[in-house]
Amino acid sequence: MLEKTATTRPYVIIHTHTAIDGNIFVMDLPEFEAGSQYYQDLALNPSTQKLDIDAYVNGKTSAEDNITHYKTPDLDENAAQVPEGDYLAEPDAAMYYISIDPRGELAWPVNSFGYGGVEAHVFSVLTQAASNAYKDFLRRMGISYMIAGDQQVDYELMLEKLHSYGIKRLMVGGGGVINWSLMQNKLVDEVSVILAPIANVDPSAARLFTAREPYTTVEDMAFDLAHLEHLGDGVVWLRYTPKS
Repeated sequence: MLEKTATTRPYVIIHTHTAIDGNIFVMDLPEFEAGSQYYQDLALNPSTQKLDIDAYVNGKTSAEDNITHYKTPDLDENAAQVPEGDYLAEPDAAMYYISIDPRGELAWPVNSFGYGGVEAHVFSVLTQAASNAYKDFLRRMGISYMIAGDQQVDYELMLEKLHSYGIKRLMVGGGGVINWSLMQNKLVDEVSVILAPIANVDPSAARLFTAREPYTTVEDMAFDLAHLEHLGDGVVWLRYTPKS
């Protein structure tokens, strides 16, 4: 059984599209495109989705690579002091894109992101290290944010706050560092893998899980297989639950 009740945080699903060597980088192959389409269809497409998520979260590098492209945000260093605490610009958004940005560095061009045919309101997760100027930038852009942690993101606090804002099911879309951070902190209920029949054994490629010292460590971990399905085009859907 996959579902279980979490009373103070959302049900957390790591949902990732990988090659058979664990690589999550893009490959210029039709089999990659097929896997990517199944990944989107199961997670987001309103007519085909099966995960019933309210929001999805990506790490900072994923946002830089795909949305903000390593640009510099337009900060006003003389901005008036913003109010303390979190800022919710769109409390009734149909979908949220949760972005991990501890120090406040991402140069968002707009306050929403469209993926898989679904528009999602940007919700930035900051720490106390983020400047007043950056929080002012987010407010001017109409982007929601929360403070969760001192210098590094406190994921348990982040999940509690998301739950209090009405988010009951959260998809974690990578990369490998945030995937493993949540897994090692025992904050994951399910791992959903769209496995495409491709590989390139690139030793520098990002992986499904990546430990990063001193925040996470290498650790042996086992899972129970809860679901296996051949989706077509050689692509397999695997769903696991972490063993206690």
